Amino acid sequence: MESVRVKYAEHTRQTLFDTGLRLFAEHEYASLSAEELVRAAGLTRGALYHHFDGKRGLFEAVVDELEHRAAGRIRTAIASSEDPVERTERGVTEFLAVCAEPRYRHVVLLQGPIALGWRRWRELDQKHLGGLVDDTVQAMLATSRIRPHPAKLVAAAFYGALTELALVVAETDEPDQARAQAAELVHDLIAGLTTH
Repeated sequence: MESVRVKYAEHTRQTLFDTGLRLFAEHEYASLSAEELVRAAGLTRGALYHHFDGKRGLFEAVVDELEHRAAGRIRTAIASSEDPVERTERGVTEFLAVCAEPRYRHVVLLQGPIALGWRRWRELDQKHLGGLVDDTVQAMLATSRIRPHPAKLVAAAFYGALTELALVVAETDEPDQARAQAAELVHDLIAGLTTH
């Protein structure tokens, strides 16, 4: 009996999550009500509050999962190279490709800071992507491939630049063009730091 209850709870949570993922990608966060979410999921407000503590909690879970998936894609993109500079460039290219995708753009980059507030949005972003930036910088510094600046400053510069570029890609009407231009710019920025 307990396993049936657990499976039902897992199914309910997954249904709410899948519905939230779809509807948050299609609508503005502020214009989408909790009632619309549960109606689309075929569930009750009680289920939403039990599993996610409301609309904001569901939205945060969706952002968290999309950030987790983005980080996984970046790890896969960089895994096939041992060269730290090449790994960095591959990671940046994949990150910017993710930023140009409609669902990630709308939910994470455009609605995320509004719905969650800048501080919480940045915490989730750092949770999934901050470590990748830190590891990349440490690897480049360890092999003396970039000039010996303090690691914390280099990581902050990379993270800040990538965050701002991601927002530019998200806000433009031509995300693919902006993504390509941003990737070229980051390539030049990295080249400016390398010791060759």
